Amino acid sequence: MSQHSPGGLLIILGTFIIALMLSQIPLPTFMEWWRPEFVALLVIYWIMALPQRFGVGSAWFIGLMLDVLKGSVLGINAIALTLIAFSTLLIHKRMRMYPLWQQAFVVFFLMVMNQLIFHWFQTLAGTSGGDFLYLIPALVSAIFWPWVFVILRSIRRTFKIY
Repeated sequence: MSQHSPGGLLIILGTFIIALMLSQIPLPTFMEWWRPEFVALLVIYWIMALPQRFGVGSAWFIGLMLDVLKGSVLGINAIALTLIAFSTLLIHKRMRMYPLWQQAFVVFFLMVMNQLIFHWFQTLAGTSGGDFLYLIPALVSAIFWPWVFVILRSIRRTFKIY
């Protein structure tokens, strides 16, 4: 039987609260597309690191919170993050074996999938434009992945979250 640290859930929840806040920090108009998808990065990390504690249902709940926070159509982020979570869950054992630069490459494709799903649903809802600027956050998120990974891994090891 696995022993979970009692504060582990609070630490994971705290990281998501910080990510949700980072997703809402006002940026100048020309930099809006350059914001990394912090919430999706955390979903990927926590599923990759602790698939027994954080899963598809947790990603769905975080996605609903992100929908409410951003004021988007309810369920768009939830569906996108759920599909990202499921995809990560399928490959998490392999992904753990990759060096950080290869993980960043996989994260890029997961983020592209996230952005495409989100953009597709926004188009169906009639709230999105037709340009390809929505793919820029996927590239920025992949570039940020090594730092996010190292920071979250040190947090996980410091607080002994297993």
